Amino acid sequence: MTRLPIVVAIPTKNEAANITGAVRSVIEHFAAVVVVDSDSTDDTRALAKAEGAEVVPYTWDGGYPKKKQWCLEHVHPETDWLLFLDGDETPSGELIAELRRIFHDGRPIRPAAFDIPLGYWFAGRRLRHGYTIVKRALLDRTRARFPEPDDLAAPGMGEQEGHYQPLADPAYRLTAPIEHQDLDPVRTWFDRHNRYSDWEAWLERHPDVREQIRTAKTRQGQLFHRAPFKPLLSFGYSYVYRRGFLDGRAGFDYALAMSFYRWQIGVKAREAAADERSAD
Repeated sequence: MTRLPIVVAIPTKNEAANITGAVRSVIEHFAAVVVVDSDSTDDTRALAKAEGAEVVPYTWDGGYPKKKQWCLEHVHPETDWLLFLDGDETPSGELIAELRRIFHDGRPIRPAAFDIPLGYWFAGRRLRHGYTIVKRALLDRTRARFPEPDDLAAPGMGEQEGHYQPLADPAYRLTAPIEHQDLDPVRTWFDRHNRYSDWEAWLERHPDVREQIRTAKTRQGQLFHRAPFKPLLSFGYSYVYRRGFLDGRAGFDYALAMSFYRWQIGVKAREAAADERSAD
């Protein structure tokens, strides 16, 4: 089987529960599979190597570039196209077939990036409704880059790029999904989003940086970025408008969890503002 002329980069830290499935899903289909690991203390590296992936250590120096841009610059730079997968993600068979139609038809590829929908799993169940999540995951590294907003002083993200898209023009949207199925317990979702809300709350107190990031989001993300009453809007959009109720209890739990995440951001931002006023 002819391999796709695409390098798969999987940034990891302590993904032992998921990494075997992630590597197995791509190892026979792509030109190279590279796990870029940040000092995992579990068996992530050994498990990835056992499945045939290359493993590259990564240590963040506290500045830019952060981890994904570093991958664009250093992971098999001789191959233009790079697909980012999280350690808990696998491309669907339909997506691999779609990529074969695009990359093996012999014509030049006009897009600089492809946006790929996520088949999102929460608390062990595949969500068919609720949020529509799209990830700009497949990039021509010669025509795409990640923004460098002035957020290095912000808590919560560390080596990871924040919640914004890489810059690329034009970008086309594919139809088949990446499956985002985290096998870790649901508490890890809350742990991550507690950190992410620290970053988001910091942005609320730094509107100039917040505006830098808004311009690097999808159109939907830009609209939501400006919206008032985000916790209520988030729940209504996911559970009612996007019919998350059709996913049963998992749909309700996910809509409520995302609403709580938005509420956390507001509470933390208001607390920070109050602390600043009391310090003056």
